[in-house]
Amino acid sequence: MKRSFLCFFIVFGISLLVTANDQPAQPILTGAEQTQLYLPLLKGKRVAILANPTTVIGKTHLVDSLQKLGVNIVKVFGPEHGFRGNASAGVVVSDETDILTGIPIISLFGRKNKPSKEDLADVDLMIYDVQDVGVRFYTNINALARLMEACAENGKELLILDRPNPNGYLVDGPVLDMKYRSGIGMFPIPMSHGLTVGEFALMANGEGWLTNKVKCNVRIIPIANYNHDMPYTLPVKPSPNLNTQQAIMLYPSTCMFEGVYLNHGRGTYYPFTVLGSPELKGIYSFSYTPTSIKGMAETPLFMDQVCYGLDLRNYDVEQLRKSKKINISWIIELYKAHPYKEKFFERLSDQMNSIEVQIGVGEFRQQIINGVSEEEIRKTWEPGLSAYKEMRKKYLLYP
Repeated sequence: MKRSFLCFFIVFGISLLVTANDQPAQPILTGAEQTQLYLPLLKGKRVAILANPTTVIGKTHLVDSLQKLGVNIVKVFGPEHGFRGNASAGVVVSDETDILTGIPIISLFGRKNKPSKEDLADVDLMIYDVQDVGVRFYTNINALARLMEACAENGKELLILDRPNPNGYLVDGPVLDMKYRSGIGMFPIPMSHGLTVGEFALMANGEGWLTNKVKCNVRIIPIANYNHDMPYTLPVKPSPNLNTQQAIMLYPSTCMFEGVYLNHGRGTYYPFTVLGSPELKGIYSFSYTPTSIKGMAETPLFMDQVCYGLDLRNYDVEQLRKSKKINISWIIELYKAHPYKEKFFERLSDQMNSIEVQIGVGEFRQQIINGVSEEEIRKTWEPGLSAYKEMRKKYLLYP
């Protein structure tokens, strides 16, 4: 006999709607898909949405769906890559009017990074619905935190439509040393934090991480039939350079190569799944050539040069799932193989990233140089990581 119920909780000043039932093997439903839970909250409201191409119900953008349902959407805010996702990583995005809906789009990745008082003056309710991938240096959680601050400062309620974290099984890497705080690491969390955006919002509020320790009035529509260990294939690529499920699963391990003198697939159609350099010729047989690709990487490291190195496009990512660890053997291997070790950690491009900023701690560079084993490196992460894991339990919405 099927039993179902609807619960309402208050957690750290955050209201949470939860559905549950006792039948197994139900399909995962994102917060956005459960319109019956939140449409009543939007009735008669002037609504703004922070959105990008992942903001979908099925194959239809949430903005389009809500408009058809009669919701009054007064504006859309766009994060990195823009509302329609056609801007390259790190490229300033300008305000515009959406050609499909006529709705004003305000960029939060350009002259400002959070809504102003004027932006929110004609807004009654703010919605956040953007897919995340569970990694500290993926900037969506930073955009969420700033949005929470803006809503708190201007007395606006924020509705979060939660989505699965495809790397939700993974809680690993050093916790950010806040002296390396940057635009790709703003909070004392590990490289792979094991949270959905709804859980991150609970944590940011509960731990007092927002500017001036403000608390945002957040309502979360949780994912139905989900737990963190479930494999989840994203229906829409979360950004131009995370364009395959393989890249998404490798991203926690390969994005650290932003901080070293190697190309990690930017300038190819398979970024984050290959690693190489022209200087590794004769050491590795696999090769590829980065080029300028509009909307993905317009000036990649080693552009138009043949790079040699590792091809991870067919790597069995189930090994990562089983280990529940970031793979740091690849950076150890490539450092040992590199003939010009003095160059390895000197990123000679327009990237702001050093390896310290990327990985979030100061000793990692010297550990690799000194040949410290992976086991010993992990021991230095452990105190902070264990403390984080314990703290994380307070904010989990899913098993």
